[in-house]
Amino acid sequence: MALTTNGRNAPEEFRQAGLGPLDYLMRRGYVQDVSDEAALRKAFATSTVTAYQGFDPTATSLHAGHMLGVMMLSVLQRFGHRPIALGGGGTALVGDPSGKTATREVMSEQRIRDNLVAILPQFSQYIDFNGGRFGDNPPALLVNNADWLLDLHYIPFLRDIGRHFSVNEMLAAETYKTRLEGSGLNFVEFNYRIVQAYDFLHLFRTTGCILQLGGSDQWGNIVAGVDLIRRVESAEAFALVSPLLPTASGQKMGKTAGNSLWLDAKQTPPFEFYQYWVNVDDLDVEKLLRLYTFLPDDVIADLTAQGGASLREAKRVLALEITAIAHGADAALQAQEAAKALFGGAAPDIDDPNIPTVDVPQSEVGAGMSFADLAVRVGLAASKGEARRLAQQGGLHVDGNRIDDADAIWSPSAELVLVRSGKKHFRRVRITG
Repeated sequence: MALTTNGRNAPEEFRQAGLGPLDYLMRRGYVQDVSDEAALRKAFATSTVTAYQGFDPTATSLHAGHMLGVMMLSVLQRFGHRPIALGGGGTALVGDPSGKTATREVMSEQRIRDNLVAILPQFSQYIDFNGGRFGDNPPALLVNNADWLLDLHYIPFLRDIGRHFSVNEMLAAETYKTRLEGSGLNFVEFNYRIVQAYDFLHLFRTTGCILQLGGSDQWGNIVAGVDLIRRVESAEAFALVSPLLPTASGQKMGKTAGNSLWLDAKQTPPFEFYQYWVNVDDLDVEKLLRLYTFLPDDVIADLTAQGGASLREAKRVLALEITAIAHGADAALQAQEAAKALFGGAAPDIDDPNIPTVDVPQSEVGAGMSFADLAVRVGLAASKGEARRLAQQGGLHVDGNRIDDADAIWSPSAELVLVRSGKKHFRRVRITG
């Protein structure tokens, strides 16, 4: 089927049925909890709603775990509402304790700023900051909470904002309770909920934002912001959170060979990104089509109605659509063609530029690199032990030759080498220097 995911009228089937964005989000599986559903429906029906979600820049790229939140912002914009993508340049200095059993690494302001510069352009693949991409829908906003958080004065902030928070209620929250019973919670982390709630208040005051989105682990923090707006401004605001999404096998979505699936093409090439979605568990395909593409419900139902070859086609469509959003239609089609070339039965062309390539200096090779070292070095195994198991199972190949002894020393005979893990994971190794 033709590539359709960037069509501007993706939710048209819902509009024609008289259904709004909340109906779409719920039916597609985005919603786990929402505060005051009736009032939020009324707000969507009677006004242009401004909604935001925050993303702390703890790495140089967003990853697949962030895609759900960015997709929700994109859905709202396609329905005519205004999304805000918030880069947490300020909150990253505090560190979110949610879902963590230990204190996060303390990051420098410079590192956070560098991460933010790298991350912010990735949002533009999903949402429109200039206007016109999705018809007459309002342009999105891109903000950095460091712009207001770093200028706060401590005593006035405690007096005006901190007094609205109950320490007893915060200590009873699951996030804080778990940490207190385990590794402990430092005072900086304890303030995260207050700072995030203040973000919501600030955006309410400056942009009219009345809805905050997030993962279900953020419910307490988001509701704290709703309550703060009510207390300080005597106004109504809303919380909406999505479920956390493990794969059918119980693994974390977007993890491959022990590494995150990054949205930055330099960290996860489009071909590798495409292949991840082609290889998802059969039980996850329908769910992922609903969450990560804009294909209509009836098309998804047809794609996933049967198993076997039909489901393989559904995975191909899933991979093509998701890659097109993250990296553009051209990159998605190139990844698809590369996959056909690699897995079409013929020997792959080592000169194909779409094969993920890893440069390995000759000095590393000459130092006695084993095949297990090679597999780890190019990202086809998470550890040497995993590489050994892969070889024992007949799944490690170099230039078409099966490797039985992963601890044997690798002696390449050419500057370009093709390494394969299993049937579907390739790396081209380019020996440099």
